[in-house]
Amino acid sequence: QVQLVESGGGLVQPGGSLTLSCAASGSIFNIRTMGWYRQAPGKERELVATITSSYTTTYADSVKGRFTISRSHAKNTVYLHMASLKPEDTAVYYCNLQCASGDYWGQGTQITVSS
Repeated sequence: QVQLVESGGGLVQPGGSLTLSCAASGSIFNIRTMGWYRQAPGKERELVATITSSYTTTYADSVKGRFTISRSHAKNTVYLHMASLKPEDTAVYYCNLQCASGDYWGQGTQITVSS
């Protein structure tokens, strides 16, 4: 079994910055992709950013230039640095891991961008 533990969520003012972390543990073999998704109230879950085992990154158009995804192979941890945050970034952010044993999700962490 795989566990994903997210941290770093909270309340931030517009224009501010925040960094999320997601640490994976358990039966992790051959990680293919780690990433972040988000779901705002009344909306479907959407991709924010992903990073592959070869460190190729993908970003949603809405966050390009503002968010940066990175990972530590040694720590099985993925990070999401968010800058220039906007109220429309408010959502529950979920960590995702895809590896040989399956597709796993974190419990979600709330990000609220408000003055």
